Amino acid sequence: MFVDERILTLFKRNAHHTLTYWSVFFSFGLCIAFLGPTICDLQSQTKSTIDQITWVFFSQQFLLLIGSSIGGIFKRTLLSALSALFVSALVISVIFAIIPLCTNVLLLAVAMAVSGLAMGIIDTIANIQLVTIYQRDSAVFLQALHFFIGFGALVSPLIADPFLSEAGCGNSTGNGTEIMHHVRLMLRHTPIPDHNITHSHSTHVGEEESSVHYAFWIMAIINLPVPIAVLFLMYREQLIPFCQSGTPRLLDKDELAMENQQGAEGTEVEQREHEAGGHGDIFSCCRNDNLRGLPVSFFMIHILGGMVLFMTDGIVGTYAGFVYYYGVAPPMSLPPKTAGYLASIFWAAITAGRLLSIPLSYRFQPVRLLMFNLAGAIVTVLMLLIFYTSSIFLFVGTCLCGLFLSSIFPCMLAYTEDILDYQGCATSVLVTSAGMGEMVMQVVVGSIIHTEGSYSFLLCGMIIACIGFIVFFGLMLFARMHRNYLTGTTKKSAMVEEAAPEQDASAKTEQKESS
Repeated sequence: MFVDERILTLFKRNAHHTLTYWSVFFSFGLCIAFLGPTICDLQSQTKSTIDQITWVFFSQQFLLLIGSSIGGIFKRTLLSALSALFVSALVISVIFAIIPLCTNVLLLAVAMAVSGLAMGIIDTIANIQLVTIYQRDSAVFLQALHFFIGFGALVSPLIADPFLSEAGCGNSTGNGTEIMHHVRLMLRHTPIPDHNITHSHSTHVGEEESSVHYAFWIMAIINLPVPIAVLFLMYREQLIPFCQSGTPRLLDKDELAMENQQGAEGTEVEQREHEAGGHGDIFSCCRNDNLRGLPVSFFMIHILGGMVLFMTDGIVGTYAGFVYYYGVAPPMSLPPKTAGYLASIFWAAITAGRLLSIPLSYRFQPVRLLMFNLAGAIVTVLMLLIFYTSSIFLFVGTCLCGLFLSSIFPCMLAYTEDILDYQGCATSVLVTSAGMGEMVMQVVVGSIIHTEGSYSFLLCGMIIACIGFIVFFGLMLFARMHRNYLTGTTKKSAMVEEAAPEQDASAKTEQKESS
């Protein structure tokens, strides 16, 4: 059979819980990907510049980090976990419904911040609950869980595409296109005042009535069954106060199982929680007494590994957020509805890459996959820079970028855990660094695009990818140093163990001679 019978039995036993958590992660993906294709319409709706609209990305990612941190508060009981999931999924539908009413960029940033907080809570709870249910067999179900992020992120731009404005984001005048094309060819250092172009375009777009609000309302309706599914699960588990009956609650069985599996198994569950989503307390790492006396290589592995993910996840967030803007701006000047497919293709490639990385991880070491993916991302962005006027290669390159970037995050986690026999802090540092990179890079690159023009989008991606590749070589250097340290420590321990019996034998001989 293609599926292990034991895994299938476990799934059937917990199908309702599992499907509910998967559906909630669909909401996560639906909410994370719509901002990129609709950025021009939202820019026109809020009468803002591209520099101002990038702070909407920042607000969402910043609150997502906070939501991931506080999400662990709700993990102790099934009641609090499902209640938090219900509220978070419902909030996402509400945010979708009110986004068309946000006529100011500040209001839009607040709305997206609230959605980011809900997404962070969903991220934490869904990972932890699946780990609690499946424990040793959670890896397969967690892979499927994260697949639903990509699926939601694929659907979201497809829904928005028919309602996107035809005017796009770039300057519609031929003179502006010619100037931007000439500047790109000559690689001049003097920036073009892109804010003037933006304001001119905003006025142009404002003349035609935008219908993107229908896309948000459709996504709100599509997402509405998710909180209903969570509420139905709460009803089945007798967790709603006014709907209780004599049926035993699964919460009682879970609590009993947790009490019987304390000690070593409890430690293993916490370890798997870290591997699944990295939602441990990063500040607890600094209070660990075991960190004393460790070599510099131990800390540098954490720092450099975090920097690599800071760069690569920053590219993911930046590419997903601004590839549509790049596509409709000169010199590419794609029709807005055609450019709307770029984000969908990117997220589809990431989803496919995550599935492909599962069998590849059995055949190849993480360090080789990391080197291949980083080099592939650099080559792809370089080719995009060379063929910057080819709309066909923009779609091909977007697909390749998604494939190469998709498995860097899990491979980096596996690589660092192969180097460090240490669970918890490494994963927490890496996950936090990745989230910060996605948050910060969107703001930085958005500001550069606002100042220098859309042509700087791929150039920024190229620079970020090269820095990440250089940092990765530093990581491999310190990884070798740390392995040498561990080898030397092991040899010393073995010598001490061998010397101990000899000392005992000599002591016994001396005692016999003295007697």
